[in-house]
Formats: sequence, structure tokens, C-alpha cells
Amino acid sequence: MSGVFSNARGKPVLDAMTDAIAREKAYLSDIDGKIGDGDHGVNMHKGFSKFAAAAEGKDMSLSEGLNELGNILLSEIGGSMGPIYGTIFMGMGETCDGAQEIDAPLFLAMMEKARDELYDIVEARPGDKTLVDVLAPAIDAFSAAAGDSTFAEALSAMTAAAERGRDSTKDMIAKYGRARPLGERSRGVIDAGAASCCLLLSAMASAMSQIMRGKNHDFK
Repeated sequence: MSGVFSNARGKPVLDAMTDAIAREKAYLSDIDGKIGDGDHGVNMHKGFSKFAAAAEGKDMSLSEGLNELGNILLSEIGGSMGPIYGTIFMGMGETCDGAQEIDAPLFLAMMEKARDELYDIVEARPGDKTLVDVLAPAIDAFSAAAGDSTFAEALSAMTAAAERGRDSTKDMIAKYGRARPLGERSRGVIDAGAASCCLLLSAMASAMSQIMRGKNHDFK
């Protein structure tokens, strides 16, 4: 596999993720409100906005930014999403800390670390109508593509799998969270955590790919 991402170029990637949450905060809260408490987009936007304020005017490596973002989400967002996303991003950041370049094997290690640390704090697994239904297949797709594709192509495969995972939650019954008591009535709605996870992975992949291809702007 060819292609490497400079760890030092992390700020545009983090900006793209922040912009994606800001752009879709109403949608995330809307779908959350159908089977949950309706504040997912608001809470995610709150955490990412705090990160954006802390990072304003600073050059950040991807590892530094992911660790800072994870720490803020862990400490500033209420409910379950703060610890979940905080664990995911800090796991990724810690794995690439100190690296000058991030290649496909290192990125895969980052994603696998995030998944493994998440599994340490949640019982949800694929099929339970959570963001795990996005994260797990996204990792599998990236890993499968890593052998004979470029880094950017593997990121594209990851994004496609994340989208399929997000959409698959629509027909699932919620087994965790506020939607669990609804049982069969939780069918027919995409899980809000799955939607935000897909949004963030897609924004990260798109920004990284554009930077590797020599494009420095317009990550939206």
C-alpha cells in the first residue's frame, strides 16, 4: 500500500470533523429525538465547539489534536457519548503519538486501539444499534483494503462501510441506551450515535485523503 499522512498536518482534519458536526447538529438531534432524548447533536456540537475554541490559532499534529479533543469530550459532554468518543479519540491519538508519518498500518492500529478500548467500557457489539455498528465494519473494510490499495483508497472503503453500517441500524432493535425500552418500536430510525460516528469517520477520511493528494482546502 502506498501513501502516508504527515502527523503534523492534523489541524485541517480536526477542523473538518468539527465543521461536520456543526453542519449536521440539527439532524443528529432530530433523529435522536425520535427514540432518545433529542440532545445528541447539541451535546456533540458543544464538545467540538469547546475543542475548536481551545485549538484556535494553534498548529496541531493529528495525535495532539485527537488527544485534546478526546479529553474535552470526556470531560465536557454529558451522558454516554462523552466517555465513548473521548475513549475513541484518545485511543487513536495515543497510538500515533510521536510518529512523524501515519501510514496505513499505523492508521489501522489507531482504529483498532480505539475499538478495543471502547469495548473495555461498553458491552455493545455489532448488531446492537449503536455506533459500534459503524466503527467495527469501518475498521474491517479498511483492513481488507489495506493489502492492495492506496491509503486513500482504503480510507474510501472505510467510509463506504461506515455509511452501510449507519444505515443498517435503521432496521435494528435498540439494546442499549434510552431507546432500549422501546423494543420493536425502536426500529425504523437510524441510531444517532451511528450517524455521528459515520459523519466523523467520513470527514476524517476525506480530509486526510485530500491532504495526501496535495489539496489543502475545502474539506466540507
